[in-house]
Amino acid sequence: MSFELVYRDDELIVIDKPAGLLSVPGRGADKQDCAWSRVQAQFPEALVVHRLDMATSGLLLFARGPAAQREWSMRFAARQVEKRYVAQVWGELASPAWQRIDLPLLADWPNRPLQKVDLAQGKPSQTDWRSAPGPCPSGQSRLELRPVTGRAHQLRVHLLALGHPIVGDALYDPARPAPRLLLHAERLAAEGLDLHAPAPF
Repeated sequence: MSFELVYRDDELIVIDKPAGLLSVPGRGADKQDCAWSRVQAQFPEALVVHRLDMATSGLLLFARGPAAQREWSMRFAARQVEKRYVAQVWGELASPAWQRIDLPLLADWPNRPLQKVDLAQGKPSQTDWRSAPGPCPSGQSRLELRPVTGRAHQLRVHLLALGHPIVGDALYDPARPAPRLLLHAERLAAEGLDLHAPAPF
């Protein structure tokens, strides 16, 4: 098995995707290896419901067949699935209580795939954050993140806008390289489902 299976039932397959692996195929022969193709090799009926950035690790859910795909796509769209992430960011940022980032995002077309904050034309985007327990080097902060909306690169751009980019973000903070992006999808919760995958950092 070329992926870590976290959960399986008649409707769902949930894996812990490693950082550096695409969720779905990209363009070109060199971008066909992805989480979906690996899961389909063992579960041919698996269909995509949502995605994680290639650089992000953590819980990724697939539906077993079109009916389950419709059901779970609707749940994600209706915000009936709670997602929690762990991230390490540069600088000192701390709050035991949830804080909200409310900044609209828009594709940065000349610099695709980058996104940017655009107060005039951006789509509404909200991210909640608070301090998270766990190891963290000096000069960095460990956060728990709860995206309310699901825009592309939302967590990465929102934290960048706060002045605390995620450690290892080669797209948005290339001047400070690290072995990987320190962003991990650690929890997926919905009615009758509550899954955890500890962050590998």
